[in-house]
Amino acid sequence: MEATDPLLTALAAQRLLPVLRSPSAEAAVDRTRQFLDAGCQAVELTTSTPGWDGALAALTAEGRGFMGVGTLSTAEQTERAVAAGASFLVTPFPAPRVREVAAASGVPLIEGGYTPGEIAEAAGRGPAKVFPAHVGGPKFLSSLRAILPDAVLIPTGGISVEEAPAYLKAGAWAVGIGSGLPEDPAALTRLFTTTTD
Repeated sequence: MEATDPLLTALAAQRLLPVLRSPSAEAAVDRTRQFLDAGCQAVELTTSTPGWDGALAALTAEGRGFMGVGTLSTAEQTERAVAAGASFLVTPFPAPRVREVAAASGVPLIEGGYTPGEIAEAAGRGPAKVFPAHVGGPKFLSSLRAILPDAVLIPTGGISVEEAPAYLKAGAWAVGIGSGLPEDPAALTRLFTTTTD
């Protein structure tokens, strides 16, 4: 994926990527709609949400934004995500079988890794998810950026909304946030329409 890719452009604009682990498909759909109404352009649902593929299909049918699926680890999950209309796919670690399905389907993959070697390999193919990012923190991301100056890095895992600016300053393309995003619509709108770095 080039930096001019529409998905990457959307992520660069919103700076935060909501990562939803919802108690139900209905909750995931409702929360995603809140994000979209607030100006968010890309949301990551996760396979830990019951009925995630139904939620994805419902949201995809609405034709709003980029709907991704994360926590993918198997070819079967990935095939279901593609069938449900995923705009992008995300793994928490190197996942060759997910990679194969993504390549065959043409759906962009953000592959996860933690060690410099894993991240460099993923970044050589496209955007790389740095997970679990909180273990190394912004300093670890800065070190990665020094040796991978052109990589699209998306740190995720254990990062609060308040901590996100530090990761952005350290070189993150966007920051995955799994919890702590505001419920208030006005606060959400401010979050997704105000530069955070």
